[in-house]
Amino acid sequence: MKFDVEAEMPVRDEHGLCVLADLGEPGEAIGLIKDDARHNYTGYADKAASEKKILRDVIEKGDAWFRTGDLMRQDKDGYFYFVDRIGDTFRWKGENVSTTEVAQVIARYRGVEEVNVYGANVGKLDGRAGMAAVTPGEGFELGGLRSFLARELPAYARPIFIRIQPAIETTGTFKYRKVDLVRDGFDPHKCEHEIWFDHPDRREYVRVTPELYEQIQAGAFKL
Repeated sequence: MKFDVEAEMPVRDEHGLCVLADLGEPGEAIGLIKDDARHNYTGYADKAASEKKILRDVIEKGDAWFRTGDLMRQDKDGYFYFVDRIGDTFRWKGENVSTTEVAQVIARYRGVEEVNVYGANVGKLDGRAGMAAVTPGEGFELGGLRSFLARELPAYARPIFIRIQPAIETTGTFKYRKVDLVRDGFDPHKCEHEIWFDHPDRREYVRVTPELYEQIQAGAFKL
């Protein structure tokens, strides 16, 4: 089903029903729930948690579907491809950006040991700008990363901010934590690590200082 990544809600039509995603368009994968062995959904012990996983009034009023939380896309031959987990996609310059796909590209750059990609709020701009927390290893050169990403990613998907840190914190199930990273954003007052800004005029990464942070937030640069 079509999914609004900015609102983190399914797209609905004028009748309140969900809209089927077009071929090649990312949407949330859902599964029909019915009172039979094939479509039964037992849920969790926590009833509130179980209800959050159910999407109602999808194809017709009164139906119920299980929400996978996965964004996928289908090609013209009927094959499905995983795009991202809901919450791991952000919107920038009118485009949906998959953090997984961007991270996979950055991980190919020499000397990158770990990378975590997410969106950061910038002043009053719509959407969220791309940001990547990178753990550098042997041979890593920050200057070369910019030209590498310019070759490998479209402009809207390139991280505007790079956070350099010694290690990336993971959850108990070894998934990268993003809550703290998103909260810190590119504010040097909140982050003890180096943060670099892809300066649009100088065409190079520039260290974010408190003064530069205020300029970016005030809209001094065309992003």
